[in-house]
Amino acid sequence: MKIFYNRLLPFILAVAVLFFAACQKNINEFIDSNNNNPQPGPDLTTKVRSTISGFVTNENDVPVVGAVVKAGSITTLTDEYGYFVIRNANVVKNAAVVTVTKPGYFKGIKTYQGVDGKSVFFRVKLIPKNTVGVINSATGGNVTMSNGMIVALPANAVVVASTSAPYSGNINVSAYWIDPTAVDLDRVMPGDLRGLDKNNSLKVLTTFGMVAVELSADNGSLLQIAEGKKATLTFPLPAAANSAAPASIALWSFDEDRGLWVEEGTANKVGNTYVGEVSHFSFWNCDQPDEYVYFDCTILDADGQPLPYVWVKLTVVSNPWNSRYGYTDSSGYVGGIVPANETLKLEVFTNYSCNSSVYTQEFSTTSSDLSLGNLLVPNTTLSQATVTGTVNDCNNTPVTNGYLILLSGNVPYRYELSNAGSYSFTKLLCSGAETVTLIGEDVNSGQQSTPLSYLLNNGANNVPLIQACGVSIDQFINYSINGVNYNMSYPVDSVFSFPNPQTSPPRIEVHGSSATNGGGSTTLSYLSFYFSDAGIAAGSTQNLLGFYTRDITESSTIPSPIAVNITEYGNVGEYIAGNFNGALMGAAPTFTIYNITCSFRIRRSQ
Repeated sequence: MKIFYNRLLPFILAVAVLFFAACQKNINEFIDSNNNNPQPGPDLTTKVRSTISGFVTNENDVPVVGAVVKAGSITTLTDEYGYFVIRNANVVKNAAVVTVTKPGYFKGIKTYQGVDGKSVFFRVKLIPKNTVGVINSATGGNVTMSNGMIVALPANAVVVASTSAPYSGNINVSAYWIDPTAVDLDRVMPGDLRGLDKNNSLKVLTTFGMVAVELSADNGSLLQIAEGKKATLTFPLPAAANSAAPASIALWSFDEDRGLWVEEGTANKVGNTYVGEVSHFSFWNCDQPDEYVYFDCTILDADGQPLPYVWVKLTVVSNPWNSRYGYTDSSGYVGGIVPANETLKLEVFTNYSCNSSVYTQEFSTTSSDLSLGNLLVPNTTLSQATVTGTVNDCNNTPVTNGYLILLSGNVPYRYELSNAGSYSFTKLLCSGAETVTLIGEDVNSGQQSTPLSYLLNNGANNVPLIQACGVSIDQFINYSINGVNYNMSYPVDSVFSFPNPQTSPPRIEVHGSSATNGGGSTTLSYLSFYFSDAGIAAGSTQNLLGFYTRDITESSTIPSPIAVNITEYGNVGEYIAGNFNGALMGAAPTFTIYNITCSFRIRRSQ
């Protein structure tokens, strides 16, 4: 099953959104076929079992390593390619929620209709949580971004979020405008453009722009708008959406727990912006609600074989800027919500970067769900590469637990290996041959192959043997405090690093955490340390700027310089490794000395 997302785009440019990797042709997978006009109080309690997988990238489309992904009660981490999988999660059927968190980014949240035993696939693009301005709490004020987004706070209108106590001091404003015409809208936006209107009825939404806003104190504590106060948000309105934008539009906030937008007030059109008041901060959205129906079809070639992961675009003929997109699953199936009572144009593209469709058809919706059944794409319009091969381990025997990564440009695909180390799949080509990168990974030995550049041609492609050996994928932080040893190792524990150029001096941050369950409770260990980023390279030394862990219960300082020896420093996606040792000093009056040693190896996420 594939959800079609609303876009305000005039033509194809977008990257992969989500496809459901193992769904069947079932018209009831997204909404009940007798529930085209949902009544107040949709069922948000019934649960189903679901398997979720996907890729997470940052704002530069670089894989995010070590992001925390949660669905139901199950949590996992993204790997070196930003990939994650959660199996058999117990999720809400009508609004299953997947949440991705990573320090320095707003939450990535995706919502979908769960179907018991079925799988879903997402591509999530995290948006940076950067401070865009500072407002004094006593006077209030505005923060204006270069794109025209404005956050305005009245005087004495902010409280500490955790206690509701009045706050006095600097208010750090982190904000991001989500352009409704952006090519990556469906990867960036939270939810799935479904919302509960003021009558508590479930609607499909047409967005005219979203914003993410977070307030924080200088010490990092989260802040919120005080009860009885309101802030003002100004949403930029792109030229492509201006003519269709109504004079007044509903405002919707995002409910992170339910994974749905909730109608809360209105915004008025002022020039090329929408302006509205809000009583709290989260994600906010300017949307028109509409009725919807469920649509599906199965895309096959002329021989009746499925066309997996092709890109399908549905456009409202009377409004060319109003389009929805989806990917077929492994069986060629695609489906999701579309506007009711409209004439739509369906186009099939072999992938997001191809400008010419291989199939086009117009059809009309009514107030009932619609299935077009099997759609056959002429083989003369297709270029398909059938890819087969084998991955061996360091002993030159087949990998029994591993996978093949295919990188097409900067977009990764992941294929499970059989227990004989083999793989076989079909990839559609835009036109003619395509050069890709292939990497084999052996999970059991923690080894991967060196990247193989390979030219895929139309027809059969028998890839030479790939040996998953020679490149270690180990990630760890090993440290000791006064002779007591501690260890954090991926993937059991969370370990990740990222550069922080906004500090003075710029620094590299390394973080790790591990949880131990026992006696009905969970004990969390946490470690973070920072070192300078001054001409960093393998063989360089950097100054340790801070070392913090829950294993030291008092505040501490670095009385004498500690050098961090960098032993490995690869490209983004490769590894940074190093070691250091020295002494920390505790607080007065005891000034306890803590002798520390540390070695680490972590994949670079950016």
